[in-house]
Amino acid sequence: MSMRGAGCLTDVPGVAVGHFQRVSRGWCTGTTVVLLPDACVAGVDVRGGGPGTRETDLLAPTATIPFANAICLSGGSAYGLAAAGGVMAHLEARGVGFPVGPGAGEVVPIVPGAVIFDLGRGGAFGSRPDESFGRRAAAAARTRAFPNGAIGAGTGARSKGLQGGVGTASVTLPGGTVVGALAVVNSAGSVIDPDSGLPWMPGAQRLRRPPAHERAALREHFEAAVPSLNTTIGVVATSATLTKAECSKFAAVAHDGMARAIRPVHSLLDGDVVFGVATGLHEAPPPADPAMAARARFTWLNAVLEAGAEAFAAACTNAVVSAVRRGTAPAYCDLCPSAFARFRNGAVID
Repeated sequence: MSMRGAGCLTDVPGVAVGHFQRVSRGWCTGTTVVLLPDACVAGVDVRGGGPGTRETDLLAPTATIPFANAICLSGGSAYGLAAAGGVMAHLEARGVGFPVGPGAGEVVPIVPGAVIFDLGRGGAFGSRPDESFGRRAAAAARTRAFPNGAIGAGTGARSKGLQGGVGTASVTLPGGTVVGALAVVNSAGSVIDPDSGLPWMPGAQRLRRPPAHERAALREHFEAAVPSLNTTIGVVATSATLTKAECSKFAAVAHDGMARAIRPVHSLLDGDVVFGVATGLHEAPPPADPAMAARARFTWLNAVLEAGAEAFAAACTNAVVSAVRRGTAPAYCDLCPSAFARFRNGAVID
């Protein structure tokens, strides 16, 4: 299976994504919310040395509740976990959640979440997401495609000193199963190979090798980058029918995609978290020989897992390559503008 890094998390039917950010007067942060369809099974895989998470224990295969109603990704470090409260309020007002009483509105929305560190990057340490960010991002959620770059939870993100952001990608497997990914890249490691000036992994944009002086400027910037508290977080989703344990494995394999796209990764300075969700629209295709049903399902499941890794890698690349400067850190396009050549019939035309 191969892909060119295009597509969007919302290509998975029923999944909606919304962003809210503030960029002005000491603000440079935001929140991204992934709203999930009913009975969407969820899992998680947490790595790195300093994660900031909410309700991840609930997603363990041994925990009682098998589903999640939304995933909240936010800036603001541990303070930003408060944004999930706004997502809960949005869902409660619509009667969406785990029923805990006889009344129609007596529900507890299940909203796991994770955060990145971006405190002080907009100038004011106290300018960070609260419940209003989560509520507004949830209200903005749509099932249509959205742009990559410095939006939502990725507004104040950094990647090896470059502007980070939100990236997304998807792939459709034979038979119609869709796999999508959304990554918020705020990494200590780099998405860009300092020698070639190009991403380690391909994304949606076709790029050409920057000239020597731009590569030199990029290397100098990387060498001068001061290590900071970083994290890459995100979601992989599929229309496949998966168990809770398989969703956690789905998230775990997506970390392989993160490691392909960001180097190094999972360090003591990172708090990398990936959520895996399955909407249950597509079952494994039936085998020609019923006696081979179990083996056929494992083959199909492996294809879903690998697609998740490929999509997450492409999403990481798209986040950084598509970002424009939101604060003091330059974007990739600022240091390597020549990479964004126009092509026609395989030839550069500018």
